[in-house]
Amino acid sequence: MAGGYAGVLRAPYASRLLSSTLLGRLPNAVGHLALVVYVREQGGGYALAGALAAVYGLATAAGQPLLGRAVDLRGQRAVLLPAALLSALATGAFALTGITPRPLAYLLVGLAGLTTPPLEGALRALWPSVLGRADRVHTAYALEAVAQEVMFTVGPLLVTVLVALRSATAALLVVNVLGVLGALSVVLSRPSRAWRGAAREAHWLGALRSPGLLALLGAFLFVGVALGAITVSALAYAEGAGGETAYGWIMAALGGGALAGGIAYGAREWTGRPEPRLRLLVALLALGYLPLLLTPGRYAMTGLALLAGVFLAPSLACAFVAVDRHAPRGTVTEAFSWLVTTFGVGTALGTALAGPALDAGGVRAGFAAAAGGGVLAALVLVVTAPVLEGRTGVPRPGPAGPGGAG
Repeated sequence: MAGGYAGVLRAPYASRLLSSTLLGRLPNAVGHLALVVYVREQGGGYALAGALAAVYGLATAAGQPLLGRAVDLRGQRAVLLPAALLSALATGAFALTGITPRPLAYLLVGLAGLTTPPLEGALRALWPSVLGRADRVHTAYALEAVAQEVMFTVGPLLVTVLVALRSATAALLVVNVLGVLGALSVVLSRPSRAWRGAAREAHWLGALRSPGLLALLGAFLFVGVALGAITVSALAYAEGAGGETAYGWIMAALGGGALAGGIAYGAREWTGRPEPRLRLLVALLALGYLPLLLTPGRYAMTGLALLAGVFLAPSLACAFVAVDRHAPRGTVTEAFSWLVTTFGVGTALGTALAGPALDAGGVRAGFAAAAGGGVLAALVLVVTAPVLEGRTGVPRPGPAGPGGAG
């Protein structure tokens, strides 16, 4: 691509928006880990920690598309910062009041998740007006997918360091303060202040009235299932192959593969419609999960995990382009937020499904569940190809002008 990643980052506000969005999403990226560590520090059991983490995850999944729709209707500044403040206040109240009384703990954690600002969708809505060229928007999507992998690697490390230096309470508070600062930096930027959603048709389904978008969401629900199952299955595999060290290497290799794949994907200029390319990428992603069923020694398994991750970031980056094409006019932030929600729900389902699979058939059965998720994702895209080629949403091949919805 002309200028590649450097061309994207040199564009006015691009580096600021990308880094600020990643910072603002930090509470969501490490929320589950921080909650579990905090509950354990307060003397709670893993059952309570898991239940609170589940409430947080479900509330976040429910809140993202609702807040995304609010952003499309009212603008970014009116929604993102208030939501970030409310989420941080709820988390801070939970950190200060503790895990008792239980109803209050569940209420505060649920409120924190429900009001998590849809910064991910908001950034993707901004790229067209910031970058001005469709090819650079596509590169930005790839760059964002790569940066996301870095965040999910660095975020847990930050929580670990804060807990070691101070406490789990401090980790919860610091992470959420950083999240508010990230959201503040986004909404104070000129592109965010100028952005307005395009005129939209009033419809209670919002973005979900697009059949093409529903097809994409269905596919990435199963991609999430695959990732959730891999996370649990890798932990079970590691118990017999070196414990936490083996698990850490496998997950790092999975993320490293995604990083490498995303960097390579974004460095090339892609032409033509994204839907056929997405079918191929997701098929390759599913194919990469199949060798994990071999469950070889830890070093070979780490290599297989590296290969399994290669097509994840490219699939996500291509999906972002497809979502933008199929989102009905005036629903772009909501549409991207639905992708975030669906992916998260799929990951939770994969985590839940892997347990019974592991109990019934061992480690190979767990990885079979992951591979099955990948295969189903590819099948959804194949079966819904006529719908996706129909491109039912309103296309936005270029910028909508200053402050446009893109």
